[in-house]
Formats: sequence, C-alpha cells, structure tokens
Amino acid sequence: MIIDITQPLAPGMAVFPGDAPYAEDWTCRIGATSPVNVARVAFSVHCGTHADAPLHYDAQGIAAAGLDLAPFIGPCRVIDARGPGPLCEPGAIAAALEGAPSRILLRLMDRLDPLVWPNGFRALAPETVALLASCGVVLVGVDTPSVDPETSKSLPAHHACRRAEMRILENLVLAHVEPGDYELVALPLKFTNLDASPVRAVLRREGSRRLPHDPSAGR
Repeated sequence: MIIDITQPLAPGMAVFPGDAPYAEDWTCRIGATSPVNVARVAFSVHCGTHADAPLHYDAQGIAAAGLDLAPFIGPCRVIDARGPGPLCEPGAIAAALEGAPSRILLRLMDRLDPLVWPNGFRALAPETVALLASCGVVLVGVDTPSVDPETSKSLPAHHACRRAEMRILENLVLAHVEPGDYELVALPLKFTNLDASPVRAVLRREGSRRLPHDPSAGR
C-alpha cells in the first residue's frame, strides 16, 4: 500500500511569510494554434513538501543537486509527537526511538489547512535533533513548515541537523498516517544552484507495526 504524504501545490496555498507565493499559468492551450497544453509555474522551493539542502542554512553548504539520495529512500518510522509546548523536546519521542530505523518522521500538529498559515506551529528543540543523531538518524521529517519556530533567526534545529549531516523534510502531511514503520521515498529534484527542492513524498507499508505509544492504541 502506498500512502501519499505530500502537500498539494495550488494557487492560494499558504507560504512562509515574505516568501514567494505559488503561481501557475498556461504557455499553450489545446486549440486552433496548439495541439498540446503546456503549463508554467513560479514558486519558492520551500512551497509545500520539500527537502532543505545545507545551502539553505549554510552559506558554504551544498545545493539540492549535491544531496546524496540515499537518506531519502528507505525504512522510516512515523512518530506522533504532538504536544502542548512550542518545541518537541527529547522526552516526547525518546521511548518511540527504541529499535527505530534511520529515518524519522514526526507528526507535530493536527491536520493543517494548506490555505492557512499555521501561526505558532510546533518545532524541534535542538536537543531533540541531537538525540536523533545519537540514534543514527540520517533524515528527519516534520509536518510543519520548518524544524525551527517561524520567528527564529538563529535556526538552532537546522544547525543541529547540519552538524549531524542529517537531512530535513518539511511540510509533510501525516495526520492520516498511523504511527509505525514504513518505507519512505521522497526524492529531491536536481536543482544545481538552489537551497531546497520540492519532493513527492510517499510511504509504502509492508509488514509495518503499530507503535506501543500510539495514542489510538486500545481504542
């Protein structure tokens, strides 16, 4: 079974305040002068579900085309990490990391309306990234626009990922996904000079298991 965890791209979708909006138009439409439809788009590479490249938060970092693809394909674990605080602290996920694969996807919020910017969205404490790194995690994904709070200027979670050489997925759609183990495929495009890339992120479920901390267990 394939589960799509990608945010749709469409005009009017919410983007990071001050970032370029998503826009689309037609270069050609089928008609008397054209046998085909041809579309064009303009948008920030941080629109929708995307992978950050190190260039996003490190002036000397590699661009999207230089990313090793291996972290973006393979076994992963989805963890329900919702909570009342603005940051997901290590204690919120420590128990769920036992025996986990090297890719972790964190559900931090309830289902988000893609047309409404999620003010005050939950983000990751840098100590949580350090915990993931100590467990051998090579990729972390979140269902919010950033691993850092929207008002952060120092980006401590991003830089914790940089130090650990951990890859980042943001704006995943996880509200419909049961916590447990899956196979992840979320490949970035080969943008030679850009600091991020959209991805089509999917999970494939083969013999996955429900985690004992799943809030819905026993219902």
